[in-house]
Amino acid sequence: MASYGSRVRQDILRWTELGLIDKAAADALRRDVEANEQKSLSFGLVLAIMAALLFGAAILLVIAANWEAFPRLLRVGVLFAIILATYVGGALLKLRGNSATAEGVWLIGAAAFGGSIALIGQMYHLSGDETDAVLTWCAGTALAAAALRSGPLTVAAVGLAACWLFLEGVALWSETRVPQSFILVAAGLWLLSYWTASRASRNLLLLSLIFYATLLAVHHDMLIIPAILALVSAALFAIAVYAPDAVERIARIDGNMPVHALIGFLTGMTIIQFDLIDGTAPLVAAALVGFAGIAAAVVLGGRESRGLRWIAYLGFSCQMAFVYVVTVGTMLGTAGLFLASGLALGLVALVIIRVERRMNDAALPQGGAA
Repeated sequence: MASYGSRVRQDILRWTELGLIDKAAADALRRDVEANEQKSLSFGLVLAIMAALLFGAAILLVIAANWEAFPRLLRVGVLFAIILATYVGGALLKLRGNSATAEGVWLIGAAAFGGSIALIGQMYHLSGDETDAVLTWCAGTALAAAALRSGPLTVAAVGLAACWLFLEGVALWSETRVPQSFILVAAGLWLLSYWTASRASRNLLLLSLIFYATLLAVHHDMLIIPAILALVSAALFAIAVYAPDAVERIARIDGNMPVHALIGFLTGMTIIQFDLIDGTAPLVAAALVGFAGIAAAVVLGGRESRGLRWIAYLGFSCQMAFVYVVTVGTMLGTAGLFLASGLALGLVALVIIRVERRMNDAALPQGGAA
């Protein structure tokens, strides 16, 4: 999905071609967009981050491989020296204008901090499990992100929080439990993302909250939880569509709130359908509600977001296939199953093609200039 800045530049070009604004006004608008838009990750920054992660892993493996050869105090000193050197060195690089390299060095420090937790815990036989270590790692990374005002470190902290949630909620080797404190962790990281200006962190947090609701629904086996998820998501979608400026001022996620809301709605409706799998009539009714929600999402927000349309198409296809397999597929033989599947996929393709054609026609400028 194109960013806000890209869409505005396309609009400026179209307005200039239609004669709505002159070249001077167009240049002024472009300069304003470039001065105020959030800079995205450059290819160099991505490579720097990947190199930093590999370099950090290599350092930790070397230390772990020679762990027993070091005296105990030297072990602790080496670990703290690596952490201090990476954070201070990254700050000096930042001051010199090497932002991409600085972010990569800070990520090495975050990785070293996580490795230090594991190695020191092993050395001193500290009590606790992996989930406690990951949560501590998350807290330390978030603190570093706040001190250094680093967006990538904020993303790393959110990723660690999601990893902690996964380990707590999907622990097959122990009794499954969903940590209620994740809401507080997510709220703290959301506030931190404002300070570090990390839009990616807020997008990841919204997906993590949907995953949290899914874990709650599976753990408690209560139909009310996915129903609330679907209703809240539908309400957020409506607010984001009818008051986009107000929502963007609060969320600051490049207008992606309708996309997240649709994902939440589809997740809630899918869980409901799985819970109603033994009853054909309730399952079909839930599917109809899902189809209606998808149609409403495409009509209300699909014109502005190609990503939202494709998520809607994917959700429609998956729900249609699920209902078909449960209600019809068991009644047909293999040949009939393939025939009906081909017809169903053909119908879905026809609907998508017609919707895309209407969206493209509606997006064309009026007055003959395409």
